[in-house]
Amino acid sequence: MSDLAREHCREYPPGTPTLGEDEAAELHRQVPGWDREGVRALRREFSFDDFNAAFGLVARVALLCEAESHHPEIELAWGRAAFRTWTHTARGLSRNDFILAAKIDLLAPA
Repeated sequence: MSDLAREHCREYPPGTPTLGEDEAAELHRQVPGWDREGVRALRREFSFDDFNAAFGLVARVALLCEAESHHPEIELAWGRAAFRTWTHTARGLSRNDFILAAKIDLLAPA
């Protein structure tokens, strides 16, 4: 388990600045399966053999997001689940997004 996956998301007040490029790049190295949109968002898509497996991951991630109080954009289709995360109050990436990405990676099939 990565160090990020051991952390928990915290609340950021409105107006919190996004992470700088250097810090975002450093944190991104810990979740290499995710695509990074500069300092705006992280996105990852997972493929499955059927709808049930994709739905199962979405359900597990939804419960995780409620527990962490950090909610990504979720896409669900037959054989596919995708997640895009950013911190609304920062209008871009915060440490929470990398924490959530690391935790989602633990829930996803290898």
